Amino acid sequence: MTVLVLGGAGYIGSHMVDRLVEQGSDVAVVDNLVKGHRAAVRTEARFYQGDIRDKDFMRSIFTKEDIKSVVHFAAYSIVPESMEKPLDYFDNNTAGLINVLEVMNEFDVKRIVFSSTAATYGTPDSVPIKETDTQKPINPYGESKLMMEKIMRWTDQAYGIRFVALRYFNVAGAKADGSIGEDHGPETHLVPIVLQVANGQRDKLKIFGDDYDTPDGTNVRDYVHVVDLADAHILALKYLEDGNKSDVFNLGSATGFSNRQILEAARKATGKTIPAEDAPRRLGDPDTLVADSSKARTILGWQPQYDDIEKIIATAWKWHSTHPNGYNDK
Repeated sequence: MTVLVLGGAGYIGSHMVDRLVEQGSDVAVVDNLVKGHRAAVRTEARFYQGDIRDKDFMRSIFTKEDIKSVVHFAAYSIVPESMEKPLDYFDNNTAGLINVLEVMNEFDVKRIVFSSTAATYGTPDSVPIKETDTQKPINPYGESKLMMEKIMRWTDQAYGIRFVALRYFNVAGAKADGSIGEDHGPETHLVPIVLQVANGQRDKLKIFGDDYDTPDGTNVRDYVHVVDLADAHILALKYLEDGNKSDVFNLGSATGFSNRQILEAARKATGKTIPAEDAPRRLGDPDTLVADSSKARTILGWQPQYDDIEKIIATAWKWHSTHPNGYNDK
C-alpha cells in the first residue's frame, strides 16, 4: 500500500518523502516541478511529473498505484504573490484540492493529510492561537486554504473521506546532514533570505515594517523545524489509519520570535555579520502569529526535536552554505 505525496519535490514535501522512506513506507510522488526540484526527491520513491489539476493524469496515478493515503503539499504559499495573483491561488490551491478529492472518491481512497496554515486565522484575537479561534484571513493565500478546509469537511460528510488539516506556522531548517533543504526562486522566506546575506548572495536584509504592535516593532512569528513538521504529518497519517475522526491541529513551537530576533540568531548560528535595513511593510502581514500546539502534542503525540531557534537556523545554514545555488549545485 502506497502513500501518495502531492508536491513531494517541494521544500516540505521532500522532507516528508525522506522521512517516509527512512521509515520503510512505500511512497509515490506527484509534482509539476513549477516550484519543486526533482533532485530533492529520494530515488526510492516513484516520481510522476504532472499537475494535480489534470484529472486524467491523476486518474492514471491512482490506476497504477495501490494508494492507501494522500498527503497534500501541492499548493502555492507566498502571501505577497497571493495579493497580486489571487485567482492563481484559488485555482491551484482550492480548485486543485477539489480535483484531488474527486479522484480519491472515484478510487475509494478515504484518507488525506493536508497542509493548512496559520494564515487562515488572519490577525488573531489572542495569542497563542488555538484551533478553535476565529478564522478570518487577510490575504488570498489564507482564504484559499480556509476554503480547502471547509471543502474537506463537506467531503467527509458526503463521501467519508477523512482528513487531518495541519495549520502550521513558519517553517525553517533543513535535514541535519545538509542533503536536502529550502530552494525557492525567488526566495521570499525570512530565514533563507537572511542566510543568503550571510552567504554574500545579497547585500543586506530588508526588514519589512518596524511599526507593528510588537515589542521591537517587527513581525513576530512561530518557527517550526521542517523535519518536525514532516514527523507531524506521519503521526497524522497514523491517526487516520487508526480510525480516528477528521480533525485540525496547529503545529508550532509555541514561542514567537521577531524578525530582529531571527537576524540576531542567524548572526550567532553563522558567525557572520549580516547587514540589515528597515523597509516598508508588505501587504497582508499580521503583527503576531504564535501557535498553541498542545492539541497536536496531546492527541497526535507530537514531540518536536528542535525547540531552539539557533539550532533550527544552524541546520538551514548547513544546507545553504554547501548549496549556495540550491539544487543547481548538484
